[in-house]
Amino acid sequence: MKKIIFTDKAPAPIGPYNQAVLKGNTLYTSGQIAINPATGALETSSIEVETEQVMQNMKAVLDAAGMTFEDVVKTTIFIMDMNDFAKINTVYATYFNEKTAPARETVQVACLPKNVNVEISMIAIL
Repeated sequence: MKKIIFTDKAPAPIGPYNQAVLKGNTLYTSGQIAINPATGALETSSIEVETEQVMQNMKAVLDAAGMTFEDVVKTTIFIMDMNDFAKINTVYATYFNEKTAPARETVQVACLPKNVNVEISMIAIL
């Protein structure tokens, strides 16, 4: 049976999906964007600020599932501009131990929800 994961410390879904689904010991998260859950505002003053908010939202979802970034085995990063890759990576790297970091792909896309610059999803296993 699957368990729906929800926390008010991350943005509420804006469509027919959930923040995350736990099936067995595996957590599948939806993509997070830089919505500040306390204000509902987008945090997009810089790509670093935007990425930090995305990672904080993801941390809240992981916490709600009883997991941490150490449990993450795979991430997907969608970005609007590959020229932002290094800046996004710098923020992203602060959340992982390089020796145990998850597998990852980064994909440049044509458009993201609410016209944000970065969206990140994860798979974690306890």
